[in-house]
Amino acid sequence: MDHTETFPSASGCSPADKKIKNKGLQNQRWAIISLASIPLIMTLGNSMLIPVLPVVEKTMHISSLQSSLIITVYSLVAIFLIPIAGYLSDRFGRKIVIVPSLIIAGLGGLLSGWASWSWADPYKFILAGRVLQGIGAAGAAPIVLPLVGDMFQNDSEVSSTLGIIETANTFGKVLSPILGAFLASFVWFLPFFSFPVFCLISTLLVLLLVKKPKNQNEACSFKVFLQNTKEIFKKHGKWLFAVFLIGIILMFILFGLLFFLSNELENKYGFEGIKKGFILAIPLGFLCGASYITGKTIKENMVLMKWITVFSIVLTGISVICINFIDSLLFQTVLFSLSGIGIGASLPCLDALITESIEKNERGTITSIYSSMRFIGVAAGPPITAVMMKNNDIWIFVLFAVLCGAAIIMAAMRIKPDKKAAVNQ
Repeated sequence: MDHTETFPSASGCSPADKKIKNKGLQNQRWAIISLASIPLIMTLGNSMLIPVLPVVEKTMHISSLQSSLIITVYSLVAIFLIPIAGYLSDRFGRKIVIVPSLIIAGLGGLLSGWASWSWADPYKFILAGRVLQGIGAAGAAPIVLPLVGDMFQNDSEVSSTLGIIETANTFGKVLSPILGAFLASFVWFLPFFSFPVFCLISTLLVLLLVKKPKNQNEACSFKVFLQNTKEIFKKHGKWLFAVFLIGIILMFILFGLLFFLSNELENKYGFEGIKKGFILAIPLGFLCGASYITGKTIKENMVLMKWITVFSIVLTGISVICINFIDSLLFQTVLFSLSGIGIGASLPCLDALITESIEKNERGTITSIYSSMRFIGVAAGPPITAVMMKNNDIWIFVLFAVLCGAAIIMAAMRIKPDKKAAVNQ
């Protein structure tokens, strides 16, 4: 695979936000901050609930599987709607999709919070609110990736900015358990009410600081769009599917680990509230730092992206299998942190491989499909982990290790950037 080769544009088929004039990272810093707020807030909207789930179970008298569905329904809705949002962003423009999506996500949080506060049996209404949040998330965070690609002509600037975006995403995961536990210490449903406030802030930032380009070209028809997408998968399908599957695996492991650790800290070690939030934040902090450093390092070197991905997943696989043999919370936290480093270093590489390899007129759709695939892992991780926790915990980590092995093979064998092109870009 030569990642520098892109599929040629069809006549009259360009993204509605074809090009935001390249002004460099410094001049675009406020736009970058605005865009980075979106994955940060969408992550808060989901991960902030993980440390609260045991409290939700006790308060509403529901099972671990039922509480895990509060995370899962959000992701399931996003899985199906993200590709549609990607096409709409190619067709009508990124910003025109992002802003209404943020508003819908905020309304979903408001519904979940109101139901928790007002009704005696709020579980179904909480799930309904989470569905709305999932609809909003589908049209917000995934569209940031192609928009970053539209903003810069220089591939190193794209990679660097994607590193910032992925770092914002992972920083949201670091902040989530602390903030979620802190808010829930006042009243358990307060995290639901906080989300609309965050969405409002992000909406204002995008409206005021992300500029819509003056020159717009005609977007492609749906028929041409389908034809182009088919040709892209015909040309790049082998490595694209590998990247998609790796994304699923990494997010499945991440959210499975978080769900497991959250329950273990409360049920086995007796940590609750802020203390539990801070412990959960430790491995996520390492994940965040790894994403930031990797985004700054890889630039446009696609060979480097590949091998960072391979060795990072090796680190994650070794870490999760070793957890089986360690009973100390201190050493388990170290191993969770090492697995976080592996996942955090891999994600910016996968983002950049796709964003820098696909022509702009199809970038929104392809990156959205990739984001959709990642949500499969987010959706599946907590409920599958919850079911497996009823038996022997060892099988959870055996499964994670096997999945890491599969991801390593796919990354090593399917991702084949051209060495000369990757170095000389």
